[in-house]
Amino acid sequence: MLKLSGEAFASGAADETIDGAVVERIAKEVAEVRSEIGTELAVVVGGGNIWRGATGSATGMDRASADYMGMLATVINALALQDALERQGQPTRVQTAIGMSQIAEPYIRLRAIRHLQKGRVVVFAAGTGNPFFTTDTAGALRGVEIEADALFKGTHGGADGVYDDDPRTNPNAKLLERVTFDEVIARQLRAMDLTAITLCKEYNLPIHVFSIMEPGNLRRALQGDQIGTIIH
Repeated sequence: MLKLSGEAFASGAADETIDGAVVERIAKEVAEVRSEIGTELAVVVGGGNIWRGATGSATGMDRASADYMGMLATVINALALQDALERQGQPTRVQTAIGMSQIAEPYIRLRAIRHLQKGRVVVFAAGTGNPFFTTDTAGALRGVEIEADALFKGTHGGADGVYDDDPRTNPNAKLLERVTFDEVIARQLRAMDLTAITLCKEYNLPIHVFSIMEPGNLRRALQGDQIGTIIH
């Protein structure tokens, strides 16, 4: 299971929320590892490059409504990724937690597993379908549901793993190559949200946090190379 933040799709230009070149590069890497390594791969996408429920809530908007808007943003990113993957020759299906049959399949667990068995990439969109839950939690939930071997979180913005402090403000922050779920919770390390961490801990789903912005890192992570951080 690969979790991608919406910001990973964003362009540096202020008027662009999706950078086509970035999405194409990520899609190319996904298609290559799928065909060359043979790994069954599902993807959960965020929507933060377009809309964040927390941002809307901070301006006085009803949090549930703001979160539903964020779910729709993830669908836009999922369709962009599907298009890029299909152009790479990789069959792809988008499944959404909110019904929108004209553009995507509804999320059906056994159908998703069957798609993966047939060599298709499945992109899960609209989070869990419920407000107040992040797409990190959606990644953990879908990973558990499809019985994934691991959850890979591709980060952006300069964070290439889990650190003992914020590396963007503390140049002496230390990268933690391996850390336990209990340590992440006790030390409040900024890896994923707490609900996602506890879900992965309960069902023994290891998490590999790495930078998706570095070309080739997805292959390295899937091959078991020591990059980023492994939470177990």
